[in-house]
Amino acid sequence: MKLSDTELTELAELAIEAATAAGEMIARTRPEQIEHKSDSGSLASQVVTEVDRRSEAIILETLRPTLERLELGLLTEEQPDDGGRFRADYFWCIDPIDGTLPFIEGTPGYAVSIALVRRDGTPTIGVMYDPVGKMVIHAIAGAGAFRNGEPWKLQASPSTALSLFTDKSFLASEERDEVTTGLEEIARDLGLAGLHVDASAGAVMNACKVLANPLACYLKLPKQDGGGSLWDYAATACLFREAGAIATDLHGHPFALNRPDSTLMCHQGILFATNETLADRIRARFRSS
Repeated sequence: MKLSDTELTELAELAIEAATAAGEMIARTRPEQIEHKSDSGSLASQVVTEVDRRSEAIILETLRPTLERLELGLLTEEQPDDGGRFRADYFWCIDPIDGTLPFIEGTPGYAVSIALVRRDGTPTIGVMYDPVGKMVIHAIAGAGAFRNGEPWKLQASPSTALSLFTDKSFLASEERDEVTTGLEEIARDLGLAGLHVDASAGAVMNACKVLANPLACYLKLPKQDGGGSLWDYAATACLFREAGAIATDLHGHPFALNRPDSTLMCHQGILFATNETLADRIRARFRSS
């Protein structure tokens, strides 16, 4: 079954309603209980708050009726993967709070993320809500990318530096020196003054920051365990496709947004970039990593 343009528009409006309601709750709430999901992976992947679960409940209150009506699957960070994403033609992919660490610390950089993904892994709808900036960002396949309801156009102004947007775990990672040295070399080759590193946000807001800058990237080298999951990248993959920017693995392939063997995404690396020229240089520099 292929959803019609009218159905996609309706589902995008419902996702915007759900993300906004959850985001508004998050904006007026501070976490009272912080639980540890595991002792492995990045710090961000180890913690969950009661607010994550409240956000998920608000989202599902709006979206759950669509599961039966349109025979959609569901994958959400705070519930076990039931495999429905392999049986349905489309599935909702939900991150109730992306950027849990900034949220816990009370700093900007977290967001609600909702995507609708085809069974073949094609991102069809992407909706993000920034509770701090009170900003709605969304995209629908074939219909464009929007920020607060207005078409989102890429920055055309010249850039003096290359920007890398990443998360806090990068600052203490083994790959930090390799990545920053490589990007500094690319910046010099492009005639730029240097590299600017911003490690204050989660995956969703990092990608959105890339789009808001004239020359920027969000990069993760390949790893076999951790490095982000489907719900971290599905919505922004749709956004980047519709905005005309780059969201691929380090081999230039589209993200595997419905992996049969795992929900993890970093097995081939992660790359968001403002244009193909920059993406090609980054792939050439880091593909062997």
